[in-house]
Amino acid sequence: MAEVVSLREAVAELVHDGDTVALEGFTHLIPVAAGQEIIRQGRRGLTLVRLTPDIVYDQMIGAGCARKLVFSWGGNPGVGSLHRFRDAVQNGWPVPLEIEEHSHAGMANRYVAAASGLPFAVLRGYVGTDLVAHTPTIRPITCPFTGEVLTAVQALDLDVGIVHAQRADREGNVQLWGITGVQKEAVLGARRSLATVEEVVDQLQPKPGAMVLPSWTVSCVAEVPGGAHPSYAQGYYERDNDYYRAWDPISRDRDAFTEWLSTQVLASKAAT
Repeated sequence: MAEVVSLREAVAELVHDGDTVALEGFTHLIPVAAGQEIIRQGRRGLTLVRLTPDIVYDQMIGAGCARKLVFSWGGNPGVGSLHRFRDAVQNGWPVPLEIEEHSHAGMANRYVAAASGLPFAVLRGYVGTDLVAHTPTIRPITCPFTGEVLTAVQALDLDVGIVHAQRADREGNVQLWGITGVQKEAVLGARRSLATVEEVVDQLQPKPGAMVLPSWTVSCVAEVPGGAHPSYAQGYYERDNDYYRAWDPISRDRDAFTEWLSTQVLASKAAT
């Protein structure tokens, strides 16, 4: 059953040095506050996993939290590159970063396999790419029924899955709606999980198209209003496009980034 705790307590309990951690959200409900709390707590040697790493992963990489990134696309959406990510790959600053690249479909299938308790997933994909030759978690496999050569992708091995949602009740049942990406699979496929939410309520009201993660699937819930900012939380606030644009010059320069990190993250307390 999920515990309702502070964000600081949740990260301290769930995220350890060397863990494989997924902070999932597809343009919407991105758990930014949780990522910044991981930075504040000084976690190191993390393998970060996400379909579409954006600026919160750029921040975590620049802060020296990560040793490896497993992903299928990375960028500052609508703006450009992730410059802290590029600096780590190209120059090893602040620490070298290993990368493992997949397709969107491959990553989604890896999440589904993990959530299903299966060792791998099978898809038609990666044909004509060099990823199979360079990625040990991708292998050709022959269908035992038709003889067709398909592609197998290894299930993700997640220590921690972190998501943001609109609300939870006091028993730890978590409700989210709108664009949901692979949040459900990130929680179900991880050994431990954290859901930050906009609010904790006495009772969850039905919502068209909503998904509920039962309390028994979630390790900790933390009430963090605005915890997805600068991404958006449907029904609560819109995307802060100015923040994404402002991130580009900050992330391009090591000194500007270091100053931002010191004043905006390390000097502040957890959102809750």
